[in-house]
Amino acid sequence: MWLGKPFRACVPPGLLRCPCLGQAGACTHLAGGPGADREADDVTAGPPDWKTTMSLADCEIPTGDPLALFGQWYAQACESEPSDANAMTLATATPDGKPSARMVLLKGHDHRGLVFYTNAQSRKGAELFANPNAALLFHWKSLRRQIRIEGPLNEVTEEEADAYFHSRPFVSQAGSAASDQSRVLDDRATYLARVEEISVACHGAGEVPRPPHWTGFRLVPDRIEFWLDRPNRLHERRLFSRLDDGGWGSAMLYP
Repeated sequence: MWLGKPFRACVPPGLLRCPCLGQAGACTHLAGGPGADREADDVTAGPPDWKTTMSLADCEIPTGDPLALFGQWYAQACESEPSDANAMTLATATPDGKPSARMVLLKGHDHRGLVFYTNAQSRKGAELFANPNAALLFHWKSLRRQIRIEGPLNEVTEEEADAYFHSRPFVSQAGSAASDQSRVLDDRATYLARVEEISVACHGAGEVPRPPHWTGFRLVPDRIEFWLDRPNRLHERRLFSRLDDGGWGSAMLYP
């Protein structure tokens, strides 16, 4: 019921899509049944004051420079997320369109793009060289925000890769050098023995030489979408697209 009326009577016929609506129009998502979630209580507030009460008419994602806005949201996430605010999903694909995804860590961002590092002989490395286009996704539950970023990739310079590799803890350097990432490992002891061997060999130098196949990539954004959670799943989305002159256009999207 919504303000004394059956839910079905309050919704235009073309918008009834919930699979749990039976002949009587009893949607458990709205009635507090098994399908209920946090939106249920919000929805029952109903008209006439729901828009003004929830400030849903106000757009909270600004226009302007999306890279600057990314920096603001990322800084806020670093303050609010309990761990790894720099964690992001990296989606790649083979040249024939077979996708794969995994979590990696953002290690730098500026006006040129977003940087992460990896073993180039891994599955993702092979896909990035074969098809140098990718998508990133940040999801910060503490802020109820998401950012989707798409674009081509460039390999970072050797100087950048060296600087980051040697900024890592010594054992992390040894672990990366010892790993045949994404390939079959017969026993974990084999890997740990490699790490120990490299650690002993490089202990005197205080650092491990960066393997030539361990490198970084910079994703150069041509699409950036900001997503903001709003009550009742009336979410806010704004897409920024790179223009031919290097600037940005933007448009709001239906949630």
